[in-house]
This record gives sequence, structure tokens and C-alpha cells, in this order.
Amino acid sequence: MLSSGRESDFYIDCKKTVLTAEGHWLVGRLLLDAILQNTPSAVGVGGLTMGADPLASSVSLVSHLAGRPLQAFLVRKEPKGHGTGQWIEGRTSLPDGAPVAVVEDVVTTGASTIKAIERARAEGLSPVAAFALVDRQEGGKEAIAALGVPVFSLFSREDFPR
Repeated sequence: MLSSGRESDFYIDCKKTVLTAEGHWLVGRLLLDAILQNTPSAVGVGGLTMGADPLASSVSLVSHLAGRPLQAFLVRKEPKGHGTGQWIEGRTSLPDGAPVAVVEDVVTTGASTIKAIERARAEGLSPVAAFALVDRQEGGKEAIAALGVPVFSLFSREDFPR
């Protein structure tokens, strides 16, 4: 069962890769390269918790080491239940109107990425593009692009033999 509620015979668990030390570095490097190539104006990187958390972390770390730091931010599914009630962690590191890249591990319907884009906009950020590790090619890319946000993926479903 996928987070979208759909059933599928194709499942990929990106966390098995990105949560290893080597995978964290490699995914961060690949996503950073894609972000800098396609949206050089971006100053932040983040997305909806939990799929985007290790991606934003890896890109932010690698970007710092590369001398082109992107600040990480995490979009909550619900506002923080105590204290400030904030929706986005790391928001204070980004100025109002900051151009940001939204990241996602796997895009199916695009719902998680769309939530992250909408919440980032509501909180004063400007999502300039979305980046996925894998596009399942099930309509998510098109749904996200309908918001005026281009989508780039490192891999697609057809890259994985059955």
C-alpha cells in the first residue's frame, strides 16, 4: 500500500538508500547538482515530512561542503501542537519570498509535494521547482506542474526492471 492509498506492484523504499552514510552523500550530491542546474536561484530546500526530511538534510549538508549553502526546511503535516504552532521548521533561516526547491522521495499522485508547495507558499516562501528521486509516472508530475512548479526527477519507473 502506498501513501496515496493506492496499491501497486512497484514499490521502492528510498530511505533504505538515503539513510546510509554513503547514500546520504550520493543522494545529496545528485539532488544538489539537479537543483543548481535547473534552479540556481534557490536558497532553500525542503518538503513534507517524512519523505523529504533526509533529502533536505543531505542536500543542505552537501551544499555547504560545496560552498553553495542551501538552508533546509521541513514542512509538517499538521501545525506544531505546542509553543509557536509553526508549520515549517527552519523557516526563520529563509527570508520572505525566498526561492526554494521542494524535494520528495517518490512521486505518485503528487499529493505530498503539492501539500509542501502550498504550505511553503502560505508561509511566505516561493517554490521554484520540485525534485524527486523517483517519478512513478502515475500523474503526479503533471499534477504538481499544474501549480506552475516544474518537476525534475533523477529516476523514473522505467529505470527499474521488474
